[in-house]
Amino acid sequence: MDDFSDRTAVVTGSAGGIGLAIASALVDAGATVVLADLQGAAAERAAAELSSRGPGRAIGVRCDVTSESDIAAVTTAATDNGGLDFWVNNAGFTRDKTMRNMSLDDFRAVIDVHLVGGWLGTRAAAEIMCEQRRGAIVNISSIAAKVGNPGQTNYAAAKAGLIGLTKAAAKELGRYDVRVNAVQPGLIGTAMIEALKPEVLQAKLQDIPLERVGTPSEVADTVLFLLSERAAYLTGAVIQISGGRHM
Repeated sequence: MDDFSDRTAVVTGSAGGIGLAIASALVDAGATVVLADLQGAAAERAAAELSSRGPGRAIGVRCDVTSESDIAAVTTAATDNGGLDFWVNNAGFTRDKTMRNMSLDDFRAVIDVHLVGGWLGTRAAAEIMCEQRRGAIVNISSIAAKVGNPGQTNYAAAKAGLIGLTKAAAKELGRYDVRVNAVQPGLIGTAMIEALKPEVLQAKLQDIPLERVGTPSEVADTVLFLLSERAAYLTGAVIQISGGRHM
């Protein structure tokens, strides 16, 4: 396991799901982690639980990732507790509808949280990381960015935008030794997947060469690799975590 005992990280959308798995793995590696989530109370509870087991520690902060002032407050929470070495843009949600039934508000809401929120987080992290000439940013995209899904024109567009953001930011920030990478999870065992009807899940599993659903901790393992010095020569990369689905 990597030793992140002298590192501080921000993970957005980390009160549950993949974000919480990433925060948990960072705490297990000794890092100080700011759990930034729109559900502030849930973030505080999760942070308390993670801190109680150590060896790292966690701080829960309410954050609307589309708000510049909230992002600034999260950045301050990190720097006040050691600095800012890692930033993971994970916050997101779905609002699935066909284009015929999707309102402009539905489209913009998903774009704003995933893509605008990712850009605001990347910009805030870069300001500090470029000054200290080190740091790593990981954007959580989706396999939907690669293949699209019916009823997810907003989500697929937002997640594809994160890939473009990742590559452009990697080119801007590389000269400062700041790396920016992305991951594209496929079918991962979160509450959304667990709510699928058994026959729907089985149909999806038939498209996966490894014949199973992935786990949030498997996504977290890949994210920690990208944050670590083991990935020191990786930037602008996009790693698909899908069990071979849509390879």
